[in-house]
Amino acid sequence: MKTWSRPGRLVRAGVAAVALSLAVGVVAPIAQAQSGTIKIVSSLPRTGSSKGQTDTIVNAFKMAFDESNYSAGGFTIEYEDMDDATPARGAWDAGKEAENANKAVADADAMVYIGTFNSGAAKVSIPILNRANLVMISPANTYPGLTKPGKGEANEPDIYYPGGKRNYTRVVPADDLQGAVAANWCKQLGVSKIYILDDTELYGHGIAQVFADTAKKLSLSILGGPEGIDSKASDYRALATKIRGTSPELVYYGGITQNNAGKLFKDLRSVLGNNIKLMGPDGIYEQAFIDDAGDAAEGVYVTFGGVPAAKLTGKGADWYKAYKAKFNGEPEAYASYGYESMKVALAAIQAAGKKDRDAIRAAVFATKDYDGVLGKWSFDANGDTSLATMSGRQVKNGKFDDDNAVTLQAQ
Repeated sequence: MKTWSRPGRLVRAGVAAVALSLAVGVVAPIAQAQSGTIKIVSSLPRTGSSKGQTDTIVNAFKMAFDESNYSAGGFTIEYEDMDDATPARGAWDAGKEAENANKAVADADAMVYIGTFNSGAAKVSIPILNRANLVMISPANTYPGLTKPGKGEANEPDIYYPGGKRNYTRVVPADDLQGAVAANWCKQLGVSKIYILDDTELYGHGIAQVFADTAKKLSLSILGGPEGIDSKASDYRALATKIRGTSPELVYYGGITQNNAGKLFKDLRSVLGNNIKLMGPDGIYEQAFIDDAGDAAEGVYVTFGGVPAAKLTGKGADWYKAYKAKFNGEPEAYASYGYESMKVALAAIQAAGKKDRDAIRAAVFATKDYDGVLGKWSFDANGDTSLATMSGRQVKNGKFDDDNAVTLQAQ
């Protein structure tokens, strides 16, 4: 993992006291002005096929730091880039995410935790960080149950906040919106018969269920599912043959690239042909999906819980141009959301004016009418963004056709 900061000597007073308190199950209060350094950590999958996506997010963090000269509220800002993936999985790992969260809690300088990328990982780290009053800002989590009462399991979201205060926010709209707009988009495309698959993970199954519920309300015919796939399977042709027997017009997949989406789409295309539409959520909105699926990705419909970087306007358009000039490449889907997350974190540290986890947490939640690269938006009491504009596009000529992306507005 990498650590970035401006040159200077770091003072680590108080770390031993925090470690001792943690050992007996008590989180030590963070003293004000304990040193001249505040640390922001991120926890993202930096190993495996998600790395292409998260590289652009970390690039966006770097832009925010450069603009602030690694300073906020009179403090020098240090950044630690944590990896929550393992080589064995090639994707996020629950044990690694817990390790990252506990490490951040034990670091007396750590005041903000940026992450996670995957909603399942957030389920692991939110309660760990909550007990320490350490604020969390996600650029990419979309599972509704993390924040919204009545939108997930019966014990959600309260189970994630054992300390009683909310400490988790996200700058991207949740899947109760994205799954719904995807179903509405199907109706606009003239689709009436749908088969639904998911990867069985928190994010994938959650968005597939919202999609299914909305499709039923729209009087679309659900021929099967949500049906979970085996993400380790070497062949999905038998599943595709079963689906073909139901005569669908579209197959919807709720899940991420890293759960064998490329192979699944190859086998669906091979058995179903090119006349059956295929659709997925932002879990496959990354170059890694096109690389894995190859020709089978062509024509696939993909939703995104936001606006692609190339379609941003105002400050967002300026940021997009600056990113391309600085890094000589295109930012992937969540890079602008990573930039916005980091800018909000720096603004909260500035507003709090002291090295205090609760003060910085409160300042993040107090974000209102923030005029950033994503537009003007606010956090609500649950930590959700007021943004509701989403987008859809197809894969054309081996790339996501963002130039012709359509706006999908949540109702």
